[in-house]
Amino acid sequence: MVDAGAATAPPPLGWTRKENTTMRAIRVDRFGDPRVLVPVELPDPVAGSGQAVVEVAAVDTLFVETQIRSGAFAEPFGVRPPYVPGGAVTGRVRTVGPGVTGDRQGRTVAAVGISGGYAEQVAVPAEALIPVPDGVDPQRAAALLHDGPTALGLFDAAAVQPGRWVLVMAAAGGAGILLVQLARAAGARVIAAARGQRKLDLALEHGAEAAVDYSEPGWSEHVAKTVGGEGVDVVFDGAGGTLGAEAFEVTASGGRFAAYGAPSGDFAAIDTGRAARRGIKVIGIDRVQYGPDERRAQTRRALQEAAAGRIRPVIGRTYPLERAADAHAAIEAREVVGKTLLLP
Repeated sequence: MVDAGAATAPPPLGWTRKENTTMRAIRVDRFGDPRVLVPVELPDPVAGSGQAVVEVAAVDTLFVETQIRSGAFAEPFGVRPPYVPGGAVTGRVRTVGPGVTGDRQGRTVAAVGISGGYAEQVAVPAEALIPVPDGVDPQRAAALLHDGPTALGLFDAAAVQPGRWVLVMAAAGGAGILLVQLARAAGARVIAAARGQRKLDLALEHGAEAAVDYSEPGWSEHVAKTVGGEGVDVVFDGAGGTLGAEAFEVTASGGRFAAYGAPSGDFAAIDTGRAARRGIKVIGIDRVQYGPDERRAQTRRALQEAAAGRIRPVIGRTYPLERAADAHAAIEAREVVGKTLLLP
């Protein structure tokens, strides 16, 4: 695990804890810039029937959460203020409600597909709990909760072959760095594409054979030259937009193009008819839009892969919960390499 160091700052004025009655959380009362992420005191959650209360150790964050908070992606996700963000956490089971079976209390767990995770505690359905394997600390586990299932699902669908070229766009992102590792472990030759030398160096450290800065003109020609003009067998596109469209142009006939990221606001515009004529299989984001059961299964798999040492998430920066606004600002500014976590 790589940790660039926790960002620390004193809590905001008025931020105090009233034991056993309230907890700290981050609430969005209106859409807007990161400053709408406001620290608040909320009642401690109580475990209802079939629920457990998790004392949160780490919260995963996603770029899409910044887009929802701004209002740009609020409608597709059905989100309206006021709300507490956060769809994936790790922590310790504090209490369980009626009807919850098994010895869960006190266990270290992950919870995915939830809401209200930007908080010290969160009540979740007991069925959403996933045990964190021994040897995987809560922060490393949290860094895998979204990107682990995404990377594994795309990797499975793309059928990466030993000795063939794989291009990973946004290779230093949370999912991108995992795809670099998975492809290299499968025996593929990996080209990492990202913005800036720091991100390229990280991808090279994690198994990429070559790296290219896609902020520079002619980057796709450099990719084509690297692979000898035959094209790339598999593209994992975490960049989207015009960068993703340019990556499609270097995809080999008969190859696979897997699109999963749109930090620019749009996925790559791919002519499906042209892709079909070239025999290119286009794998869309719907491939990793799992139902609850499959998401939990893929999350368990990601945690097991981490416990076995086969994948290693990169944690670029951590922030105290009360600095969620700073975390969102850093994510939007593309300042962070790897994952950004909140620590209550």
